[in-house]
Amino acid sequence: MTSFPERPYDTIGAYCADYLDQLARAGASIDHENLAAAADLLGKAFERGAWLFVCGNGGSAAIANHLLCDFAKGIQTDTELLPRVISLSANLELITAIANDISFEDCFVYQLRTAARAGDVLLTISSSGDSENVVRAIDWARVNDVQTIALTGFEGGRTARGAAINIHVKGDNYGVVEDTHQSIMHVFSQYLRQSRMTVARIAERKF
Repeated sequence: MTSFPERPYDTIGAYCADYLDQLARAGASIDHENLAAAADLLGKAFERGAWLFVCGNGGSAAIANHLLCDFAKGIQTDTELLPRVISLSANLELITAIANDISFEDCFVYQLRTAARAGDVLLTISSSGDSENVVRAIDWARVNDVQTIALTGFEGGRTARGAAINIHVKGDNYGVVEDTHQSIMHVFSQYLRQSRMTVARIAERKF
């Protein structure tokens, strides 16, 4: 796979045009069957009152926290769903305590062991798919009957292989992969919301 960018650009407009082309290619690479399986899993989890745990590092942590907002607030607007969502990337005090006293690699799995139960769902966000703290969370979830969804990019990494459902983005630029993961998050939240709304209400609302 050719890496973007391959060369220096003289103008920001030219860079923007090629970046957006890469973004379109990344979006087109999403497997719609896996996307549908993940949406179905999430919808059924919320219907039965299960918890969704989500995590990521860096920009992926920001997407995880944004997911918490859009799922917990957005999905239940105009619907009967009451999504129960926890971002394992959100509690700075707990994350740094675990990282300092135990290890940074355990900052997500430690929280899962504390709060997650069989039938809950873990959604991980990792461009490389190989962040050790995310991999450990996936591995723990798999053996403890917590259902797993992974958003990945680049080569997919260990989370792509370890998750029950992998939504892979073909891209090797962090910005492009993260932008596409952010879009997938919005697609999930808006799709689940509109699927439980009337035609008339959808027409009245802005998403």
